[in-house]
Formats: sequence, structure tokens, C-alpha cells
Amino acid sequence: MLKLVVLISGGGSNLRALLEAAQSDEYPARVVAIGADREADGFEHAEAFGIPTFSVPFTSFPDRESWGDEVLAQIRQWQPDLVVLSGFMRLFPRQVVDALSPHMINTHPAYLPEFPGAHGVRDALAAGASQTGASVIVVDNGVDSGPILAQERIPVLPGDTEDTLHDRVKVVERRLLIGTIHDIATGAIDLTEKTTA
Repeated sequence: MLKLVVLISGGGSNLRALLEAAQSDEYPARVVAIGADREADGFEHAEAFGIPTFSVPFTSFPDRESWGDEVLAQIRQWQPDLVVLSGFMRLFPRQVVDALSPHMINTHPAYLPEFPGAHGVRDALAAGASQTGASVIVVDNGVDSGPILAQERIPVLPGDTEDTLHDRVKVVERRLLIGTIHDIATGAIDLTEKTTA
């Protein structure tokens, strides 16, 4: 059984879908703790499912490195097999990525390498793209530049706003995330192989 620590910054809709999937005895992963860089609304899901939480506010530390050290210490207490960034909006300092990669994955609301960064959906609309997508990647020290584990195209529809497009992207993101974690847990995806190929 794969042990997961999930990190969030907001409402945690992907987290909720993952927690629901993990309720099944047939799903080969379990969330052991949920962390955030602020008091996140998504902690409500943790409470509903009886999952422990931790918060490491960025503003409580003098710099990114000391904040990162504390996040890493909190994660390591749970001895996870995989760390999942699910709407976690803050970049980690190098020492955190080096300590956890390749066993740290992230979802992104675009078909990478298209539209990396914090505003993938907005950027796709601004570019007049006819399609965008969702991706699941290994976290590296770049911005959404790690090895791609899964991705899927999503059409941009006439009249789409950032909200309507993002809502459709999220549906695919959740499915890809749940499927990717399943494949990591069962050995269908070898993270070490993905990062050394």
C-alpha cells in the first residue's frame, strides 16, 4: 500500500477526489497526512476523512530555505512513499526537491510543456489556443519542467472563460492523478526509470 502525503494551498478538489478513491479497498494507496503552506479550506476534507494535517505558513519563516526545511521535516515524520502536490502554489527550494524527487508529483492545468507556471488556463485562453490539457509530472527544480507521467488534451470551446475551462480541466486532472498514483503503486509507472531515462 502506497503511503501518500498530499500538499495543498486552497480548496482541495483534487484532494477530495483522491480521498474518495482511496476509500476503496481495491485502491492501492492511502493518504496518511495533508499539509499546506497556509490555513487552507481543503483541510475540511481532511477532517471529513479523519486524516491528520499540518500547516507550515511561509510568512512564519525568514526565508524560503528555512521554510522548506520545516516542510521537509513535517513530511518526513509521516514516512510517505510519495508526496503529491495538489493545488500547492508555492515553489520549493532546491533542498526539498532534491530530498524528495522523483517521489514527488504534481498536477498542472495544461498540456505541458505548453503553458507552464501559475496561470496555465489563463495563458491558454490568452494565446487563443484551440486546445489545452492536463498533465501529471514529477517535480523537479524547474517550473513545471519535470518528466511527464500522464497527460490528456482538452478542447477550448467557443465562449470559454477561465472558470469554465478550468472546471473542465479539473475533471481530467483528478482522473489523471488518481490513475497515475494507482500506476505508481502497482509498478506500472517506475518513477526512478522515468527520471533516469
